[in-house]
Amino acid sequence: MTLGSTIAWDDTVLPFQLDRSDIRGRVARLDGVLDDVLAQHDYPPEIEALVAEAVTLTALIGQAIKLRWKLSLQVRGEGPIRLIATDYYAPGADGRPAWVRAYASFDADRLEGGSEPFDQIGKGYFALLLDQGDGMKPYSGITPLAGGSLSACAETYFAQSEQLPTRFAMSFGQAQEPKAAARWRAGGVMLQHMPKASPLRSGEGGSGEGGLMAAGDVLDGDEAEHWNRANTLLDTVEETELIGPHVQPTDLLVRLFHEETPRVFDAQPLTFGCTCGPDKVRQSLSIYSQKDIATMTTESGMVTADCQFCGAHYEFDPRTLGFEAEGAAGGGE
Repeated sequence: MTLGSTIAWDDTVLPFQLDRSDIRGRVARLDGVLDDVLAQHDYPPEIEALVAEAVTLTALIGQAIKLRWKLSLQVRGEGPIRLIATDYYAPGADGRPAWVRAYASFDADRLEGGSEPFDQIGKGYFALLLDQGDGMKPYSGITPLAGGSLSACAETYFAQSEQLPTRFAMSFGQAQEPKAAARWRAGGVMLQHMPKASPLRSGEGGSGEGGLMAAGDVLDGDEAEHWNRANTLLDTVEETELIGPHVQPTDLLVRLFHEETPRVFDAQPLTFGCTCGPDKVRQSLSIYSQKDIATMTTESGMVTADCQFCGAHYEFDPRTLGFEAEGAAGGGE
């Protein structure tokens, strides 16, 4: 794929609604922001692929939820890939970009080259956590890993935990300009139906993997017909259309859903961002005594910390840390 200069719809999430079907959705296009997220780390290809998928999911889900502060997506497993974690920070004001960041934890010696990345997570769970800021109670929802991909896990999560039929179509990979380094690109479409009530009776199992609920379990009648029709149309999307860069999101919606009367809203810009800093590190260490801090002190006489999301490195005088700290802040990046 050959890319030109920066494209206006890159690093955005475009909300839309299908008026005929009572379905809302999002179209995400990630270019520079995904490259920035992955540039903070030196991950092997299978880890990069999972992080790219998780970041795209997080951008789509985060923009669909009326957040005051932060949405976190976490995938934890018992296999070589132990953790995929992403954060979406809602914009502080209209017109400002939302922030996304991500990192992974894995056992490099146990990774199996050539195996499907998702399979190397093993048995585990998929979780969404909503932090709405001071004075608001955090919310978290968890479902088992199922379906063979992170997007399938997200679909199961919404059906199981929220009883919201949800569908994701995504594509991601590296693209390259002539005589230039490869860059990561990703794109995706999210559909979500807002049912009036679930036809699945309490106590019944779902039709999904392991008895989990699926979209078909929470829709019937006209709603099921509308949902199936929209999904059939989305099945026709091509990977190059999802990623772009030559098909605008609005053109994609018209091609896929013109009979469903798509209506678009203001696009949300995205950027890479991290909230770490010396003060937050100090705060996290404020619960420890000087005896505890001493066990964290290096041979050079400093306490060090590295941000897992952006790689920022911090060093502190141990005497200034913990609840027995001698005095005002010192140390820094």
